[in-house]
Amino acid sequence: QLQASGGGLVQTGGSLRLSCTASGLTLDYYAIGWFRQAPGKEREGVSYISSGGASTDYADSVKGRFTISSDNAENTVYLQMNSLKPEDTAVYYCAAGPVSILVIRSPDNYDYWGQGTLVTVSS
Repeated sequence: QLQASGGGLVQTGGSLRLSCTASGLTLDYYAIGWFRQAPGKEREGVSYISSGGASTDYADSVKGRFTISSDNAENTVYLQMNSLKPEDTAVYYCAAGPVSILVIRSPDNYDYWGQGTLVTVSS
C-alpha cells in the first residue's frame, strides 16, 4: 500500500528527492516516517511528518540537509535530500501510522511500510 521511489546513485554533495505514495490510504490522515538502513547497520529514523502536516522532525544527522513535505492532492510525501554524504547511503523506507507526535520517532508505532528504495552516495 506504500511505495517509496526516487533512489539512485549520486555523487557527494548531490541531491535526490524520494517519494512515498500510497494506494488505499490517505496519507494526510497518518504520520509518515522515513527510515533508512545501511548494510550491517540498524535501521534508523531520518525524518517524520505528523498527520495533517503540522509538525516535522529530523534526525540530527540530516537536519539542515533533508526536508520532508507532503502533497495532499498527490497523496504523496516527499523527502528532499540535499548535500548528500557517503554516510547517507542506505535503503530508505517510508512508513505510515496513527502515531502521536510524542512517539513519532519509534518505528514500532507505524503500521504500514513500503518497500525500500536504494540511495547510494559515491565519494
